[in-house]
Amino acid sequence: MTAHPLFAADYSHVPAGLREVRTRIAAACARAGRAPDAVRLVAVSKMHPAEAVLAALGAGQHVFGENRVQEAAGKFPPLRASHPALRLHIIGGLQTNKARDAVRLADAIESLDRPRLADAIADAIQHEGRTPNLFVQVNVGDEPQKAGIPTAEADSFIAACQARFGAALVGLMCIPPAEGDPAPHFAWLAACAQRHGLAGLSMGMSGDFETAIAAGATHVRVGTAIFGARS
Repeated sequence: MTAHPLFAADYSHVPAGLREVRTRIAAACARAGRAPDAVRLVAVSKMHPAEAVLAALGAGQHVFGENRVQEAAGKFPPLRASHPALRLHIIGGLQTNKARDAVRLADAIESLDRPRLADAIADAIQHEGRTPNLFVQVNVGDEPQKAGIPTAEADSFIAACQARFGAALVGLMCIPPAEGDPAPHFAWLAACAQRHGLAGLSMGMSGDFETAIAAGATHVRVGTAIFGARS
């Protein structure tokens, strides 16, 4: 691939990282008896500059994940004009006062996790006149330091969001505990999604996405394995 003049030298490894991750995704799908295109790769570009995103775009990656709305706002609008297929997912905890910016910028918000945020997103949708896809984030390990609706409240919250947002609520998201086997947490989320008739399952990151694919993930969020360590 010919180097783009805007590519930072430090991001010349991105195409190879993407190839390796895609190969691993395809192999995990094959082991699980799933089609190779059953899983969408969300390349997590948080704390990496626009040059890193350009390197990934040049290698055919179009779906990106960002934690912070402010960082995404400075990085992605200029890229959309020349890359209309680009899709942005907000995957980090979202403050209610950033909901309108998130609705304006994002194609998907994966961190809907409390009633006040649902109120803010609904208000933002009305004001902005656009509706991104929404995922409810569940705190599958019920860890006090993590975002996500607690497991005991998940069913009622998901049902309320379905009633409010309709088909815009496309799935569930989780970040399992760092310690221990993530498989039971992924299985729990998959069963919860099935109870509510939701097809989307955003689960699995650089260290565990193959386990997530075996459990039915439709989206995996991979950053380090593609872009390298964050500054």
